[in-house]
Amino acid sequence: MELEELKKKKDECRYWKNVNPWYEQLQKVFELNKGNLKIDYKDWFSVGKRGNLTDQEFALIEETAKKLIPWRKGPFNIFGLEIDSEWQSNIKYNLIRPFFNLKDKVVADIGCNNGYYMFRMLEDKPKRLIGFDPSPLTLHQFEFINHFVKSDIIYEMLGVEHLEFYNHKFDFIFMLGVLYHRPDPVGTLKSLARGLNSKGEILIDTFMIDGEEEICLTPNQRYSKIPNIYFIPTVSALKNWLSRAGFEEIEVLAITTTTTEEQRKTTWSFDQSLEDFLDPNDSSKTVEGYPAPKRVYMKAKKIQ
Repeated sequence: MELEELKKKKDECRYWKNVNPWYEQLQKVFELNKGNLKIDYKDWFSVGKRGNLTDQEFALIEETAKKLIPWRKGPFNIFGLEIDSEWQSNIKYNLIRPFFNLKDKVVADIGCNNGYYMFRMLEDKPKRLIGFDPSPLTLHQFEFINHFVKSDIIYEMLGVEHLEFYNHKFDFIFMLGVLYHRPDPVGTLKSLARGLNSKGEILIDTFMIDGEEEICLTPNQRYSKIPNIYFIPTVSALKNWLSRAGFEEIEVLAITTTTTEEQRKTTWSFDQSLEDFLDPNDSSKTVEGYPAPKRVYMKAKKIQ
């Protein structure tokens, strides 16, 4: 697979009718050259202060951020402008943070969205940090923020299926909230294994269902109003998938139930969120009658 040609083709999306307005708006932001900005790596990933900008410059920042709605991952504070994303991604990040050390490692974030997790990971001082996500909107959200962060993060408009063809391997791969979108979960996990260096590690999270049996739910059409959900395994089934894909030292880090504290609609997101996806008479079920979303977080090491 010739990735360089594919990357060039994907970059042409900036000129699509529905994408070009974001691209043109960013060109105005890129004219703002602000250096030595304070960066805060806490729950609200923050860069700069309100005092760093004139009123006119702040208005441009606010206009740009609003043009890039919906913001699904975050939250961010950009020069005092609070972008309150649909997902409070700090909850997930703080949950997994004790289970990895990225210092001097080559790291990938598959399905990185706008880069919230990668911006938080900068504090670990990885050797190299690369995000994979094919979405033009989240690419432009990332570039908006990174223009001021001035990090060396690389954002590739590629998917997990391109990982094994990338020009180098990785020491650590994150894949958070992606596996249930893949029609071949074992094949996807094998792609992660092929993208790792020897003894490389992965940390994933995915929807799960309760039960001791090695089975999975296959939703009909939609799950929690999401159309492209293929397989939702028990923890035992997920362990089997990881083992078949070439992983060992498989560790369950946490199991959580998604709540409206973590996922909810805001003025920066869609007009529907978790509360609209659950049965109004029984929050333990989705509107389709399936078990309400629970997630399992797992870590594993490549065999070799």
